[in-house]
Amino acid sequence: LHAQCSQSLQSPHMDLCHVPAAREKGWYLALMAPNIKGPNYAWLDPSRLYCHPQGLQDCVADLLQPFQGDPIDMVAGIDAMGFILGAAAAAVLHKGFLAIRKAGHLCVQTLAQPYTDYSGREKVMEVRTDVISAGEPGGAPVWRGLPLRAPGTYPQPLPPPGLRVLLVDQWVETGGTMRAAIELVERLGGPLRVPAGVAAICIEDSEGGRWIRERYKCSHCVPPRLQPRFDHHQ
Repeated sequence: LHAQCSQSLQSPHMDLCHVPAAREKGWYLALMAPNIKGPNYAWLDPSRLYCHPQGLQDCVADLLQPFQGDPIDMVAGIDAMGFILGAAAAAVLHKGFLAIRKAGHLCVQTLAQPYTDYSGREKVMEVRTDVISAGEPGGAPVWRGLPLRAPGTYPQPLPPPGLRVLLVDQWVETGGTMRAAIELVERLGGPLRVPAGVAAICIEDSEGGRWIRERYKCSHCVPPRLQPRFDHHQ
């Protein structure tokens, strides 16, 4: 795998049809594309592996494997690349998907959280607050103070305390973005919502990455022998 990564990260081409005979965990990391545009861009582009059908399937399966048997009620993905892996994970788990957006895109009531991203820029993320209404069983929409329901439907009970949300992003570098998403989830419903865990292709051994690992169950795709290389962006 180390040799495959070394060769592929130096090559701009990918064979969409090739699948290795032995698909060890992380084999698809060799499908990621190298940076050819200079220091203003990330050191590689992980999203190329999403173009490979088996690579995408195995990546999602590896991310979810540590959570087998865990109670997960919803998957949340972080804008923007976390939407791809998060939605794929939600589909595999047969769960709903919650989009954590960059501020300014949602036309509904939101909860906002400022953060500093991996490049050091100050940003704000937000999430809708109408997914589950804490004041109306079943989260029924309200008009002039009255719950609106379709004829013949009945209110559904609120989910039990401890609704578990799996947070997914493409990459955790400094940890600032993921930490802000965790805080949003914890604020969104108080005791009703708690992170079930964190999943990303890579969780780097940064101060923020260690903070997340020490407090939450985590899943990533990088084998231990390759972790130092990914930490140093080599």
